Amino acid sequence: MLKLTKKADYGLMALKYLAEHPENPALSAKDVADAYGIPAQLLAKILQLLTKNGLLKSHAGMNGGYALARDAREISAYEVIHAIDGPFFITSCTKGAKSCELTPSCTIKEPLARVNDTIAGVLKSISIQDLAEHEQPAHRQHAAQRLVALTL
Repeated sequence: MLKLTKKADYGLMALKYLAEHPENPALSAKDVADAYGIPAQLLAKILQLLTKNGLLKSHAGMNGGYALARDAREISAYEVIHAIDGPFFITSCTKGAKSCELTPSCTIKEPLARVNDTIAGVLKSISIQDLAEHEQPAHRQHAAQRLVALTL
């Protein structure tokens, strides 16, 4: 089953929360964790990783915390997932590593690579702002429908 890690889920949730609260210059990991009922220590590590990858900026001090490093419309779901989980692959044979022993007779490597590229494309087309608005624009719905058609 294709599934995001909990860390990626939490990262997306945190950025969505920050995008929904632009009136706050910075929010703490505890603020975000409390809003969703997720472990604050784990979220703090995720937020530090997202800061290291340039998606968040951290502010020290009494009113410190985290803020989006760019406009929420400019940060994609793919970037967040990639920053937390690394490269996105649905099968090990699409990683570009050594060929497996079945490569000469494999009939699914290329179709699965196209599915992988389509999923990545959909995730790249979804911004944190899209998540915060709770609606999918028509072109993203179309991309999601194409993805479903490819996987059937």
